[in-house]
Amino acid sequence: MQPAQPVAVIGAPLDLGAGRRGVDMGPSAIRYAGLDQRIAQLGRECADWGNVETAVAEATEVVDEHARFLPQIMETCARVASLVERAITDAYLPLVLGGDHSVALGTLGGLARLRGPGGVLWIDAHADLNRPETSPSGNVHGMALAAALGLAGERFDGRWPLPAAEPTRVALVGVRALDEGERELLGRLDARVYTMSDVDRLGVERAVRESLAHVAGPGFVHVSLDMDALDPDVAPGVGTPVRGGLSYREAHLALELVAESGLADALEVVEVNPILDRENETGRLAVELVASALGARIL
Repeated sequence: MQPAQPVAVIGAPLDLGAGRRGVDMGPSAIRYAGLDQRIAQLGRECADWGNVETAVAEATEVVDEHARFLPQIMETCARVASLVERAITDAYLPLVLGGDHSVALGTLGGLARLRGPGGVLWIDAHADLNRPETSPSGNVHGMALAAALGLAGERFDGRWPLPAAEPTRVALVGVRALDEGERELLGRLDARVYTMSDVDRLGVERAVRESLAHVAGPGFVHVSLDMDALDPDVAPGVGTPVRGGLSYREAHLALELVAESGLADALEVVEVNPILDRENETGRLAVELVASALGARIL
């Protein structure tokens, strides 16, 4: 039997893309919850490559209110991209720990630079499809997917080929908070979107299976999990909680289906904010969900 693919853990303690401070401690909270031991229990080698360097908001000037801290965010994402490229080249599965969701630009950028554009499964309460001209806040974590699709304008150009993800190979699951600009853009995209209402009607299994079929294809498949996709009752430690999210079991089933598909070339868990958490409950849940995505089963 062939040994399971080893995992390279890449921390991105970035909170410049978010409106609330604290997600910079997310990678530490997830590690503290026993990430490496849990991965080892699955029979996988776990190589922790530490954290990339990030700027600090207190020592950084906001130059553009429509895309706050973007130059510094792009520098951090470039470091993430380089480590993701190294992981793929060395036959590791990259597991990126956020930080806010703007780190996905680095993960997808690194994958695309090495393999060309691919597909992405975005499990999130939000679509993250704002652009600088439509964003109500100017927070880049709400623009990450639009930027990766090459739809957020020239501010995001130059680091890696865009689109980093194919606009026809995007699926969103768990969505329940959209801005008007995002609705307009989704109306023009060939994306699969499963709101929580859709998940209620269809069931999480159908939503995730159809999403995975939609994003499958050449290049790569990336699975990006924002912990605010889950209901705040089970994942309280997030910066932008929205009631009515995935339950504990629904989230586990979604990630079990990811593992069952064998499609994921990279994983990402973002937006754990220990300042807002209860005794690291969200950090511990993130570890459990990573384990499900890597093949953990009850039997």
